[in-house]
Amino acid sequence: MGIYLHPSIVSFKMSVNSEIYIDKTNLIAFTNKKLNTQQRYICVSRPRRFGKTMVADMLAAYYDCEEDTDKLFQNFKISKERTYKAHLNGYNVLKIDMQFF
Repeated sequence: MGIYLHPSIVSFKMSVNSEIYIDKTNLIAFTNKKLNTQQRYICVSRPRRFGKTMVADMLAAYYDCEEDTDKLFQNFKISKERTYKAHLNGYNVLKIDMQFF
């Protein structure tokens, strides 16, 4: 739909197709546990060049309701979690990349 609301999953698909991709979908399971709690605000802070953008792309692809991404995540660790289907593609996602400001 746009650059901020419902970001495309193209960036995460490119990451998954790369030879150096490492499954970090356990971060989704961690985030699912924090939803609807007092700890729901999560800051993804890591050193420079440690995959913050890839993690944001992954989270956006998982939670965004614009596209069905079940097939994209079915071979990753998150698909074995009990909360996998409960939150998959269930939210409107707003993604803001501070580099562009």
